[in-house]
Amino acid sequence: MKKRITFNSPVVLSFVFISFGVMVANYLTAGMSNQLLFMTYHSSLASPLTYLRFFTHVLGHAGWSHYIGNMMYILLLGPMLEEKHGSRAMIEIICITALITALMNYFLFPTVALCGASGVVFAFIMLTSFTSFREGEIPLTVILVAIIFIGQQVYEGVFLQDNISNLSHIAGGIIGAYIGYVLNKRSSR
Repeated sequence: MKKRITFNSPVVLSFVFISFGVMVANYLTAGMSNQLLFMTYHSSLASPLTYLRFFTHVLGHAGWSHYIGNMMYILLLGPMLEEKHGSRAMIEIICITALITALMNYFLFPTVALCGASGVVFAFIMLTSFTSFREGEIPLTVILVAIIFIGQQVYEGVFLQDNISNLSHIAGGIIGAYIGYVLNKRSSR
């Protein structure tokens, strides 16, 4: 029997491949492409690039290990979510997460640049924990993931200085939990 490779999750796979291209461009330009297009920071609101970076910063990554870590989670969780909720919902989740984390970084941390898909990863993690949600129930897995996840982010934010935006992770998790609740509530009707 002949086997074929399928493009089973168009949004997730496109995100991974575009992010890979952005990583290669960042490497070839010695970081200039990230700084210009794929990293959000406190820049002039008169510049159209500021608004573009509010969305594109999730495609840029600080290095290969940062990229690989995020893409592994996205490839593990994304196809299941895209199959369940559809491609349009995935695009909306990625864009909403990108915008909210960029705005939080812009206004709360004006001296910090932000890039990477970690907020999207945490949105996917929380969204995944809602896959077995039924009306009138809160799955124990949602509670445990939220406690462990938020606890880890608070701990790291307070005790570790590692240049990771814990607030973006928490925001991504909250976005994923909220969207997961809303999407599953709609589908359970």
